[in-house]
Amino acid sequence: MSENDKTFLGLDLSTQQLKGAVVDENLRIICEETVIFDTHLPEYRTNGGVTVNKSNPHEITAPTIMWVKALDLLMDKLTVASVDFSKIVAISGTAQQHGSVYWQNGADKTLENLDPSNFLHSQLATSFSIANSPTWMDSTTKIECKCLEDAVGGPEKLAEITGSRAYERFTGSQIARIVVHRPEAYRNTERISIVSSFLASLFLGKIAPIDYSDGSGMNLMDIKTKKWDQRLLDTCGPNLADKLKDPVPSCSCLGTVSSYFVERYGFNENCKVIACSGDNPSSLIGMGLKKEWLGVSLGTSDTLFLWVSNPKTVLNGHILCNPLDQHAFMAMLVFKNGSLTREKIRNKYAHQSWDEFSELLERTPRGNFGYIGLHFDVEEILPVAIGEHRFNKEGKKLTKFSSNEIEIRAAIEGQFLTRRLFAEDIGFQIGEGTKILATGGASANRAILQVLSDVFGCPVYTQDIVNSAMMGAACQAKIGFTGNSENISDLPPPKLICEPYKNSEEIYKPMVLKMREILRNITS
Repeated sequence: MSENDKTFLGLDLSTQQLKGAVVDENLRIICEETVIFDTHLPEYRTNGGVTVNKSNPHEITAPTIMWVKALDLLMDKLTVASVDFSKIVAISGTAQQHGSVYWQNGADKTLENLDPSNFLHSQLATSFSIANSPTWMDSTTKIECKCLEDAVGGPEKLAEITGSRAYERFTGSQIARIVVHRPEAYRNTERISIVSSFLASLFLGKIAPIDYSDGSGMNLMDIKTKKWDQRLLDTCGPNLADKLKDPVPSCSCLGTVSSYFVERYGFNENCKVIACSGDNPSSLIGMGLKKEWLGVSLGTSDTLFLWVSNPKTVLNGHILCNPLDQHAFMAMLVFKNGSLTREKIRNKYAHQSWDEFSELLERTPRGNFGYIGLHFDVEEILPVAIGEHRFNKEGKKLTKFSSNEIEIRAAIEGQFLTRRLFAEDIGFQIGEGTKILATGGASANRAILQVLSDVFGCPVYTQDIVNSAMMGAACQAKIGFTGNSENISDLPPPKLICEPYKNSEEIYKPMVLKMREILRNITS
């Protein structure tokens, strides 16, 4: 097979849908298909891809076999689209983080002996000891979270070990709840996968190991040693190490595609299956982030993706193993009050017009005469606060500002000052080479990006990638095939949008210190 004939398959098993994309050597999409769970698989009666327990609305699961049938449908769609599966040299995937899959005793043997004349879902229908997989939306494990933290000496110690304090959606506490409430099912469980390693298992023909990056979102793994912490395993359930097996490096080759896919779809028997990972690590890859870059997703929530070498322990952020560098980490900071808050401010102070909003924002001077605004429509994560807060340059609290343009700039600068403060607190160092890659809906607004650039003192870029997680999965396939993480250089180059004004650091560095004092006062 010539270099130009090689293709790669990337899959994205998200909450609401399964996507697949075949890309060429230059990571250009040749074919893309989607299976939407609610629409294409109505027999499972999901809403938004999940099932809510009517008697306990905090229990939110998804039918595991639905994900298997979705893959059957996706493969049919790719076949109808005339994809030449024999040219695919490597497969990888990404998936919603934290969810768990419970394989019934004997499932590994079933995977190994699949009949290529039948669909996957018909052969795996009895292969799961728990029919409905807990998802990241579940919040039933408060008691189990407390037990995990107590096992190692408190939330800060757990965050130091695993990268996060205990969260109800994380896999460790979900497993612990299964052990208590479904003990027989747990005993009948041969192996436990997370959703990404479950996806890899279907292609590999045996239960696949968990990769370091997604494994670090379980509250079970020591992110420094890349091994499960035995105290945490023992807290969750008996023999858990045997059910999880050892995690493996991200983007590592797990083996070749199973004979099922070779015989049913015509895959090359040497096609490699590369470890799948979670949607956030894959997004870091798909965005092309490297050490000097900071990813800022400006969506409903604002999320910061940071490449850090020596992360600090934090209670309201997440440190995951870096999928591209085993000696580095990726930090994630999530801020609930993002674009919806910006839209609310636009509607109230700029007549629902983004053009007027941008004009008012650009009319005010950088630093806004020292005025700072914080708008938390819902309880924020960083900091833990709610409501509207306004301050003058002396830090005195105000009930309102004197003009709409001051209100708008105070709110936008307030958002990005808090983003910078918490990024620095988690160990990110802003230097001369630091660049910001902005994604999400608000990244289309240049006036907002200029404030982001000025507050951080860094140039801001955007990139023409719609689904960074799925593109990251395709990159994982290529990286695993070639053994070279520099392959992400084939992604579309970032486009420079704006640069900070020369005196921005003189203006905003003192404002970060002022913001620290403000947050101390409103959260005390």
